[in-house]
Amino acid sequence: MTRSIADQTVTELGGPGSVFVRQRADHEQLDRLLQELEGTTGTEQERVLRRIDRLVFSHAFAEETVLWPVVRRVLPDGEALTLQVEEEHQEVNELVSELETLGHDDPRRAATLDRLVQVLREDVRDEEDVMFPRLQQALDGSALRRLGRQWEIARRVSPTRPHPTVSRRPPGNAVSALPLTVLDRSRDLVDAGVQHAPDRLAPAGRAVSRGLAAVAGWVERVPLARRGERPPTSR
Repeated sequence: MTRSIADQTVTELGGPGSVFVRQRADHEQLDRLLQELEGTTGTEQERVLRRIDRLVFSHAFAEETVLWPVVRRVLPDGEALTLQVEEEHQEVNELVSELETLGHDDPRRAATLDRLVQVLREDVRDEEDVMFPRLQQALDGSALRRLGRQWEIARRVSPTRPHPTVSRRPPGNAVSALPLTVLDRSRDLVDAGVQHAPDRLAPAGRAVSRGLAAVAGWVERVPLARRGERPPTSR
């Protein structure tokens, strides 16, 4: 009987550098942020959502680039397992993209936000309770630590914003990673600066952010960025 990685010790998971330990740490941080999100409104809600975005999208992109190809290679049902999680990732991308278009007083906002929280929690459970225990049976501790290093490097240089039209699989996600990462992280810096900028400079900062978003949208639509996509996750 397999045990959820949520219930295992660091040693059982392959040591501090194991990909499972790193993944679980991100999941625990996500849980704290989702609790912080409860009851927020207006600009405070936007602030917490941006922190969630930066965590979730870099985390998922690194999974899809580094970890899921290994799952498909070593597990007989790896294709089905990863496709299910990829569908959850796709829905998260679409929900966050929708939230960005909804005003704080839009009656659709609360339902969209509730669904986002639900899908994020389902994604964690599918990984920790189902996929990762299966992968744990197929890999030894050294392989898990090696994957952990690769995943961490990928996470640190991955996009931090939703990109629902980009492929969830290679080669599309690998090709689009660098330009989208540069654009997203530049937007993160600009948006952070806008929050602390004098009122007279804020409009210019917001215009720069919108321009970067427009360029990212163009990158998403490049045909090569969509290669490798499976029909259930294509948009």
